[in-house]
Amino acid sequence: MVKSSRRAQRLVALFLLGCLLFNYPLLVLFNSHSTVFGIPLPYAYLFSAWMLLIILAALVMEKRD
Repeated sequence: MVKSSRRAQRLVALFLLGCLLFNYPLLVLFNSHSTVFGIPLPYAYLFSAWMLLIILAALVMEKRD
């Protein structure tokens, strides 16, 4: 019972992190014409943040308490 409660709390925190990462104030910080390894900065940020959320979700779901 405690394990699922902790997992649920972590997933809610992960959701809130995703809301923060994809919210307007942070997105506007990366809105420029510069590139990272030839990829435009806004796309690099979006896909990096998305990948981070996927990795963190996998860690939360696979972690054994």
